[in-house]
Parts: sequence; structure tokens; C-alpha cells
Amino acid sequence: MGKYQRLALLAFVLTAFSMALFKASGWQVSYGFRMPPAPEVKAAQKTVIVKQVVVRKKGRRQTVRVAETVAPQGRLDSHFASSRFNAQTHAASLVELKDGRVRAFWFSGSREGASDVTINSAVFDPTKDLWGDEQVVTGRGDTQRDLHRYIAKVGNPVATRAPDGSLWMFYVTVSLGGWAGSSISMMTSNDEGESWSAPRRLITSPFMNISTLVKAPPVFYSDGTLGLPVYHEFISKYAEMLHLDKAGKVIDKQRLASGGQGTLQPVVMVRNEKEATVLTRYAGKDEAPRAMSMTTEDGGRRWSKPAKSVMKNSNAALAALVLPDGKWLAVFNDQEHGRENLSLQISGDGGATWEELRRLEEMSRLRGANLDETECTGLVEGLARSTDAKLEADSQRLGGYVESAKRWVRANGGCHFEFSYPYMIQTHNGDIHVAYTWNRTFIKHVVFDSLWLQQRLKGGK
Repeated sequence: MGKYQRLALLAFVLTAFSMALFKASGWQVSYGFRMPPAPEVKAAQKTVIVKQVVVRKKGRRQTVRVAETVAPQGRLDSHFASSRFNAQTHAASLVELKDGRVRAFWFSGSREGASDVTINSAVFDPTKDLWGDEQVVTGRGDTQRDLHRYIAKVGNPVATRAPDGSLWMFYVTVSLGGWAGSSISMMTSNDEGESWSAPRRLITSPFMNISTLVKAPPVFYSDGTLGLPVYHEFISKYAEMLHLDKAGKVIDKQRLASGGQGTLQPVVMVRNEKEATVLTRYAGKDEAPRAMSMTTEDGGRRWSKPAKSVMKNSNAALAALVLPDGKWLAVFNDQEHGRENLSLQISGDGGATWEELRRLEEMSRLRGANLDETECTGLVEGLARSTDAKLEADSQRLGGYVESAKRWVRANGGCHFEFSYPYMIQTHNGDIHVAYTWNRTFIKHVVFDSLWLQQRLKGGK
């Protein structure tokens, strides 16, 4: 590099540094978390069943009515949220709508990172126990046109309720290279996701503005500003937090972990106004990989150094939240290698120990098994049937799910299963909704109510 080139590079770096200092001088960052409203859980009502019973009275047979009280049962259901066949589908997120429905987002295309990938969405109506039609929100071409810059691929949509009541959706856009070259774009909706504004690119760094990705739900601070958990992948991997004002503009970026610690896709669990814990995917090298953990005791101003948790982690995303009673609920791949299982677990001691409530998926026992196509297809069909009971009465649609999944499960002639990238929310009525990638071809949705959770905690079946 010549003398003038070095001087030009130095001038550029100094200019970028000066811009950063100038911007930082105007930041007025507030800390302290805003607690979400407690869910309005209605007490489960006992059911009274009246039966007609034949009895013998004074030597004569008589029919009498007998009332029997039946204890309420918790509810757990599952469905396919996505409905597009013959595509790779990944990275779902969820947000509750004002009328109690739940809207999901994910990306879908011929393969991850392909130019035909789109951000898609559908709505779940709990009163009908039914998902609506899948619709395209945006894609590479639309994003490129609106941002006036080249876009190679899109992915990882995350939606939230904004301070003004509208919906915000963040998603990853890449102009050059792989995911490490990402930036985050943001769209808004004033009609619960039926239509969306043109995207706006978040400026997270005055220098190149690359390698910022999103995966997990945002949190709110006491002043109404928003904390968006993000992560960096260029050269080094580490978790960060973006601080956004009420209009969605970045006012601060905070590094949660130092470079090289492999802390990806942070999930923030707020315990109270001052205390929170971050759990992250671990992308480092370890013979016994575990999710990493960081804590704050001053409302997010400072965070502890990353420490290894007890949760197994196979370099895979996890989902977690704090229940109203303070317990932690998590969904993760409970294995050190692979993504063939998915476990729902709970902790009552701040993550020191975990108890499994339900194994949502379990196919790790088949790793390395030499299954032929018929055997593998039978397994896929059984998983599809158990996912959505409505498929029992629709053999044609069931066949579409099976054939679509086979493209991934039977890739390279094996029988490989993957359940990954969980996302979890609790709605205002106490229901827990979980969405995750099902064999890279569909988004699966699991929903259970607070009664089911209570019964599992008491050892019920």
C-alpha cells in the first residue's frame, strides 16, 4: 500500500471515528427494564356432566339423572403454520395481535440464501384452532427496490408490538458475502400486518454497517425505548444489544460479550426492572458445548462476562422466557451435536437446573440408522400426522407435506431429521405459543395453556 493510500485510509478511519463520537454525544440512553403486563389467566371451570343411570328402588327399576363433576384438562395442540410445498422454510417468529390472534413470520425459498427467498406470514385464530393462508410480506427484489441498494438475500424476520401500537418487523438483508455481511432492515404496519411500509435500513455502525443479525424477541426499557438483541458474525462472533428510540432509530449499540466467545442469537429474559439474564447459542469449540449466560443487575447498563450454562447446545438457537411466577421456560435442542430433538424444559432456580416437561421432537435415536426410503417415508408421514390432526381427513394434503419433507430428510440418500430455531411467546390469556423449523421444510406451531403447564409441573400426564 502506497503512502497516499495509507493517508486516505487513515483519513477515512478518523472520519468514521469522529462521526461515531459526534453521534454518541447526542445519545441519551436510559436503562431499567419495563415489565410486560401479566397475562389474564381465567380459572379453569369444572365441567358438570349429567348422566341417566338405571337404579333399583323398592324392587322396581327406575331411571334417575346423576350429575358428575369432571376436573378440567389442560390443552396442548400442534399444527403446521406454513403451507408452501417443495421449499426450504426456516427461522420463525411470533407476535400477538390485538384481537388475540397470533401472527407468524418466517423465510422460505428454494434454499436458504437463494435469491428467490421471501419473508412470509400467516395468522393463527385460536377460536377456530386454524392457521390462515400463507402470504408474502417482502423479498429480495422488493427490498432492493425500496432500499435503492443491491440485495442478495433476506432472512430471519422478527416482529414486535411497537410503543405506538403498530407492528414492527426486523429482518436480515445481505448485499455482499454470506450472513456475516448482513445488516438489519425494518418495516412497520398499522393494520396488524395486512400491509407494510417500505423497509428502512438500521444504521448500527458508522463503519460499513455490516454484520448485524437478529433472531430473538425485543425487550422494552422503562422509558418506552426498545432493546433489540442482535449478534455479530464478521471475523468474530459475539452478542450485542441495539437500543432503539420510540421511532425505531438506533441510539446505542452495546456489546454483551467480547469477540471470539461464540455467543450468537441472544435471548433476553427480564426478571424485574433491574435484573435480566441473556442466554445465547454457543458457536465456539468445546467438547461439551453449552449455551452461554450473561446477567445484569442494573437494568442493562452493564452485563457480566459470558459463563457456561448447564443447557446442552449443539451450535443451535434456543428460545426462553420468564413466566409470571418467576420460573424460566425454555425450548432447545437437548443434545451436544445435531438437531434431531427439541425439548421443552422449566427451571425454578434461575437456570441452575432444568426439568423436562415434554420432548417436543425426538429422532436422535435414529442417527446413523441405515433406513431405506420406505422406512424413512413412513417416519416422515407419522411425524406429519402427529403434528396436525386435520391431515387425517385430507390424504392429498398429507401427501404434499410428506413429499416436501422428503426432499430434505432424504437428502444424500440418508434419513436425517432437523427441528430447530424455536421461538416462544406468552399471550395475554396465558397461552404459550412455540414455533420452530420442522425438517427445514415447514414451520411447526405448538400451543398449550397455563392449565396444561400446571398439570405437567404436578406430574400429570
